[in-house]
Amino acid sequence: MRHPHRRAHRTRLRPPDRLTPWSTTHTGTSESCPPTPSTAARPSAPTPPTARATVKQLVADLDAEGTERALVIPNYGVPDPAIAFSFNELALEAAQTDDRVRAGLWVSPRPQDEERTARALALAGEHGVKALKLSFLLGGRPTDPACRPLLDRVFATAERHGLVVHVHTSPGAASDIDEVGHLVDWYADRVPVHLVHFGGGMSGHIKLAGSRFFDWITAGKRVYTDLSWAIGFTPRWLAREIEHRGIGHDRVLFASDQPWGDFAGEYARLADATGGGELGALVFRDTFASLYD
Repeated sequence: MRHPHRRAHRTRLRPPDRLTPWSTTHTGTSESCPPTPSTAARPSAPTPPTARATVKQLVADLDAEGTERALVIPNYGVPDPAIAFSFNELALEAAQTDDRVRAGLWVSPRPQDEERTARALALAGEHGVKALKLSFLLGGRPTDPACRPLLDRVFATAERHGLVVHVHTSPGAASDIDEVGHLVDWYADRVPVHLVHFGGGMSGHIKLAGSRFFDWITAGKRVYTDLSWAIGFTPRWLAREIEHRGIGHDRVLFASDQPWGDFAGEYARLADATGGGELGALVFRDTFASLYD
């Protein structure tokens, strides 16, 4: 997540007074890994977006965007957990190089990743670390009993160090909100849980904006979200629900999700939905500050 100077928090928007964003983004690049046989054989084939490979490149992006704060997490676009873990040191370096940057560390609940997760959790107390990132796209499942011991360990570490746990959401399978929502039920009394992509698709958006997100807040759960990759109607609907219900103003953040997201588009949509008042200030700047500064 990156947070720009002209916008508020790398969760994406653009209020009338041009709030300076604070945002979330990825670091590390798949280009640093050996090419797969298919790409090596077809060098002219299209390549997916890649995250910044150096701190210098990342800082240049922040300058160009006018981003005031950024939460930077390892890129996991290559389906190999070892690669995502290898970028933890780079995210930490970024946070310790530029005071605009906060680091999120990649962790995994899979038993086969136990040693790598232990090494990542050992960095949780380092200066600049503010979050831990989970995604079940690379394996595991919230309700798999084999994953529970490491989930308990991840959340216990987050609680001990005052960190936010980010969890990827997308429709179906292990990342569906019906699965990931268990983590909110089990842990969000004690640890802030950030649901990345607000459910990740139509079904998740409807379940969360329809009631579940607000039910969790009412129940005292420390649940947060962003609207990166959200379907077009969702930012406006969520903003209206927040206004109507009178809760949730301080639970939504701007996220660009670079390099997979569209910074300008995300910012414009969220700014239009939230306007330039209190909600816009919270989404783009103030809630990020309360969690990560």
